[in-house]
Amino acid sequence: MDAMYQALLAPFIDFAFMQRALAGSLLLSLASCPVGVFLMVRRMSLTGDAMAHGILPGAAAGFLLFGLQIVPMTIGGLIAGMVVALGSGAVARFTVQKEDASMAAFYLISLAVGVLIVSLRGSSVDLMHVLFGTVLALNDAALTLIGLISVVTLVALAIFWRALVAECMDPLFLRSVSKLGTPVHFIFLALVVLNLVGGFQALGTLLSVGLMMLPAAAARFWTVRVEPMCLLATAIGMSSCVSGLLLSYHFSLPSGPAIILSAGVVYLASILIGSRGVLSTRNRPSRHRTA
Repeated sequence: MDAMYQALLAPFIDFAFMQRALAGSLLLSLASCPVGVFLMVRRMSLTGDAMAHGILPGAAAGFLLFGLQIVPMTIGGLIAGMVVALGSGAVARFTVQKEDASMAAFYLISLAVGVLIVSLRGSSVDLMHVLFGTVLALNDAALTLIGLISVVTLVALAIFWRALVAECMDPLFLRSVSKLGTPVHFIFLALVVLNLVGGFQALGTLLSVGLMMLPAAAARFWTVRVEPMCLLATAIGMSSCVSGLLLSYHFSLPSGPAIILSAGVVYLASILIGSRGVLSTRNRPSRHRTA
């Protein structure tokens, strides 16, 4: 029993930095995992990755002007993310180019600009901090920001839940029967950017989308309904945060990658043993019509 306490509970009870890391990562899971489910159902999974890179130049500009300060980096990331989301959408709407191509172009430009800006002032350590985050170094200001983003996300999801589900299933039908179609789409993109900015504080621009998408992708192998998929994705995200932080503590691993790899293990296991996974599909008896 003492060994179990030392392995599972002591790190979070004895060390304040582990408590803050746990609180921040659980709050991120609570908000970003349901957003990831909607991204996946909308077949916009790679959009989340593109927008995660899109916030980098704004966050880097905040870093260039004010150093590693949360407020300016957050405001810069929000502005840059919105510019990428609205810019790529405008290009897709008013030109012949599809949204996936315009999003890819914007995120590649943003990634290059962001890395260049950080390199102008910072060291390789600063660049690693911006790209991969430092969940073990979360302070009270970062926790407050992540908490506010989580509250805003959950309230918005509760208010626009039916419209979001309807747009996932049949966006043309929603636009034909309601004026909420276009506004809901942009509200959803704003939620994606908000959660990526929150994830950026803990996991950096390159890993924040991992906590958003991997639990959602794993949950897809267990259920087809959106509501239980969101709940299951959140549970997977939270358990991945706990296991990743414990692995980081006991084996001196980078905390952010450990969290994402924990979610990746659940995803790979879900592919095999999920109720809609490979093994279940193969073992399911096929039904043949008899004459």
